[in-house]
Amino acid sequence: MKHKERSRERLMKDVLAVILAGGKGERLHPLTIHRAKPAVPFGGKYRIIDFTLSNCINSDIRKIAVITQYKSLSLDRHLALGWEKLLNPELGEYIFTIPPQQRIDERWYEGTADAVFQNIYVIEKENSPFVLVLSGDHIYKMDYSEMFDFHLEKNAMGTVASIRVHKSIASAFGIVQVDNEARIIGFQEKPEDPHTIPGDPEHCYASMGIYIFNTGDIINELKSDSGKSSAHDFGKNILPQMMKTKRLFAHEFKDENKKESKYWRDVGTIDAFWEASMDLVSVDPQFNLYDDSWPMRTYQGQYPPAKFVFAQEYKGGRLGVALDSIICGGCIISGGRVQNSVLSPNVRINSYVDIRDSILLENVEIGRHCRIRKAIIDKDVYIPSGTTIGYDPGEDAKRFSVSPGGVVVIPKGAEVR
Repeated sequence: MKHKERSRERLMKDVLAVILAGGKGERLHPLTIHRAKPAVPFGGKYRIIDFTLSNCINSDIRKIAVITQYKSLSLDRHLALGWEKLLNPELGEYIFTIPPQQRIDERWYEGTADAVFQNIYVIEKENSPFVLVLSGDHIYKMDYSEMFDFHLEKNAMGTVASIRVHKSIASAFGIVQVDNEARIIGFQEKPEDPHTIPGDPEHCYASMGIYIFNTGDIINELKSDSGKSSAHDFGKNILPQMMKTKRLFAHEFKDENKKESKYWRDVGTIDAFWEASMDLVSVDPQFNLYDDSWPMRTYQGQYPPAKFVFAQEYKGGRLGVALDSIICGGCIISGGRVQNSVLSPNVRINSYVDIRDSILLENVEIGRHCRIRKAIIDKDVYIPSGTTIGYDPGEDAKRFSVSPGGVVVIPKGAEVR
């Protein structure tokens, strides 16, 4: 068994992971006004990109390049503090960021494939035989080494990670059509009448935006695509062209989350972000953060332990308590009630406050006698005493951003009156 583990580690050292982390995340506004989508906090102390990076480390991948672009300062700082020193450069290991270089020309990235093509110098210089292309803005657990084994077994030119979804929701995804050997024979973009999996007429394969390529093959494809009038996108351009070689395969997602249903989420809208966060505080969440066998890593500030003070329920309700919630270090619940909520580090809840179904990011302070429900409050916001949020949709819409699902969002550093 130990010999097998050492062999896997050696094989995974041949893989260069390229993480696409430059997305604007426009549907996640106002949380992405000041930061790229992969840098958005999630689950209290994490950033969205931490889940992809943790998958890489847990899969024994030790060469990781993160391609950034949009408002990357917060992301760069997080990676520098929490990730770049994790690996040993003397052993050929690294995690580093690549801002736009404009090596090819003066364009910004025009698509997912173009982002990789404009950094083709890094891939060629590294000389790894395989490239793993990942998105930095999804929440899931995956052992990439299993996908890599499949890629080698099939003698593939490229392999696409795919998740089984019911055909009734296929119109929300890019659908991969396969034959009985898992060879990709077609693509459909958000189809109303999707092709189903051979032998399973109720389900389809949805592309997860995770790809393994032979380095020489993908370099040739990227160079060829660069001279064409196209969207320069993997899903729309590169993969359909590679499919013609008959060496493009679909690998079914195997979830390391150890739950009955497979978990892969794009928290790309406010409502999806809120729903995924509320799952975390449920009694038996779909996504398990408490799994020692597949740990999630991040940068953590040196905060003191969370503290709950005042137990004077019998004197008029001044009770510092949190129920069904995630409370991070540095938080003080001082005579207020928090329920079914996520509190990032260094949040202060003052007396007689009632917080429900909400997400409070770092350095938020809630003044006395506030009532807040179904809200997301971004970093460095002070909510004045006596404020009510989430109980009157009309009034909320006059002052704040409100999602289609009724989630009230207060942006970073906003002055609330």
